[in-house]
Order: sequence, then C-alpha cells, then structure tokens
Amino acid sequence: MTPPEAGGKGRNATTAVLPAVSSLVTLQKRADFLRASQARRQGTGGFLLQARQREAEGVIRVGFTCSKKVGNAVLRNRAKRRLRALAREVLAFEGRPGWDYVLVGRPGATAERPFATMLADLRRALAQIHGDRP
Repeated sequence: MTPPEAGGKGRNATTAVLPAVSSLVTLQKRADFLRASQARRQGTGGFLLQARQREAEGVIRVGFTCSKKVGNAVLRNRAKRRLRALAREVLAFEGRPGWDYVLVGRPGATAERPFATMLADLRRALAQIHGDRP
C-alpha cells in the first residue's frame, strides 16, 4: 500500500477534494439529539433525516444513530459508517451552516441499500427540509 504522501498512481492514489465547509462537527450530547428530534424530519427509504436550525451561525453539526432494531453490533456499525460517508459527501457541500442534522438508520435498509440511491435520497431530503423545490 502506498502512503498518502507518496502521491502514487492507481487504486491507492489519493486526491484531496476540499468540502465547501472546512469540517463537520459531530453531535455528542443527548440534548442536541433530542432538540433535533423535535424539529423538522424527512424520511427516506434508507434512513430518517432530522434537522434543526440553531440560533448561533457557524459550522454544520451532524449526528448518527442506529438502534438495536437495525441489527447486531456489526450491522449497526456498518450502517453508521455508511451514514458518516453520506454526510461527508453530501452535507459537507449541501448542508447549511448553523444547522444540526441527525441521520437515523433504518432496519434492513441502511446497511443494504445501494449507496448511490442513499446519496440521492439525502439530497432529496435536504431539499425537502430546506424548502428548495427542484
């Protein structure tokens, strides 16, 4: 395996794509998750998106959760890894600063649904949450 600083070619080559926002901050406190659960929500086939606008502007904060209904620890961890990848690819570019987003995994869907479909679902859910009509 080629180290990232080597700048190799092929499968292990890394290309840095910087998001519009420098980074996503992860929600950690239960109170933040509860506030997001009482705000706007949009369901999709693979997950549930909950979003709320904070009073303070700034970074995009995102949280991930999967209950035991999703499956055993292996399936829950796989589902959360996929949700984190979605957030990095979509929320970093299309999320709005000053907003909290929570992605909730769904049983039998989050771990198995095609990733491209989940990307489209997240973009559609964000448009619904923010009132952007295509």
